[in-house]
Amino acid sequence: MAKIKSIEHFRVKPRWLFVKVTDDEGNFGWGEGTLEGHSLAVEGALDEIITRIIGYEADDIQHIWQTVWRLGFYRGGPVFMSALSGIDIALWDLKGRKLGVPVHQLLGGRFARRLRFMPGLEVIDQVMLRPRREFRKERIAQGLKCIKMNATEDVNWLDSPAVLESCVERLKQVKALGLDAGLDFHGRLHRPMAKQLAKALEPYHPLFIEEPLLCEHPEAIKQLSEQTTIPIAFGERLYSRWDIKRFLEDSSVDILQPDIAHAGGISETMRIANMAEAYDVAIAPHCPLGPIALAASLQVAVSIPNFVIQEMSLGMHYNVEAGDIDLNSYLVDKTVFDIKEGYVAAPSKPGLGIDIDEDLVRKISKETEPWQPKEFYGPDGSIREW
Repeated sequence: MAKIKSIEHFRVKPRWLFVKVTDDEGNFGWGEGTLEGHSLAVEGALDEIITRIIGYEADDIQHIWQTVWRLGFYRGGPVFMSALSGIDIALWDLKGRKLGVPVHQLLGGRFARRLRFMPGLEVIDQVMLRPRREFRKERIAQGLKCIKMNATEDVNWLDSPAVLESCVERLKQVKALGLDAGLDFHGRLHRPMAKQLAKALEPYHPLFIEEPLLCEHPEAIKQLSEQTTIPIAFGERLYSRWDIKRFLEDSSVDILQPDIAHAGGISETMRIANMAEAYDVAIAPHCPLGPIALAASLQVAVSIPNFVIQEMSLGMHYNVEAGDIDLNSYLVDKTVFDIKEGYVAAPSKPGLGIDIDEDLVRKISKETEPWQPKEFYGPDGSIREW
């Protein structure tokens, strides 16, 4: 059995962290452990994990996952789980490549033949600032039926109700284009404002509201879920099945959004999806990240019956700010994520179904500084939620 020979990680623009695992027979796989704003911490966690698992049999993915999880004593949380995610995804890619099959064949086979896509528009005014004709040309021509966008800018614990009116207006403009929209509250609102915004949005039927409150307030999310008819989505800041369990048990979530680069990779995301199915909860993988995370998400999505829609980062402002770097930049075949009639075809190539331009990754990694998130401050100088 081939053993793990080396594990490398690469910080690349715009804000991604790639992982490469190579065995002693020359087989390799790529993973992604991106944790926005915390690259240095994840890199440190990776360095620690790598020293433990060099020499392990690369095929024993579950043994490696459980070893890292259980024998470290301290576990969980975004940094640890993102590091584990990068390695886990790379091991699945390696195994699929070696066997000559897509990863989803190793997960039980394909459930669907194509997957519904949803582009993210993280700049909240992007729809209003850009001409409708341009927006229609780019998105509707792809057959896309919905988008996801931030609901608000920074909002105080108790703010003027007028600050919520722009969110309602943006939703109305998107609906006028014939599109549905998921609205990401981004955890920026607190209870007094979240209740008001959910009620104001109800007449305009958003696809869902995401992170209406931070997940550290489960009792408030439960209360809000009982007050609104809008489906509630969250999960990008939940990192394991144990984090998610209570939200399934109290029926406060309608759409779970595990991020495969944060939530333990392909192995744990599959377990989360299977748990959610038992509670009649849908899965919409969170992924405003790089191509490896997206490819891994698609391998899980195509394998499960409760998948509903896939987020993707093509053209997001984080990527645009990085110059010429976007979702497809590191891919050899830049057509694998092509959208037709609002869908992308199920992956068919071995492993994750993508080939990474390693020369470009190594080149860009030499000049990539750690990415820092935007800062939000109120008029009084106090820090607001990112």
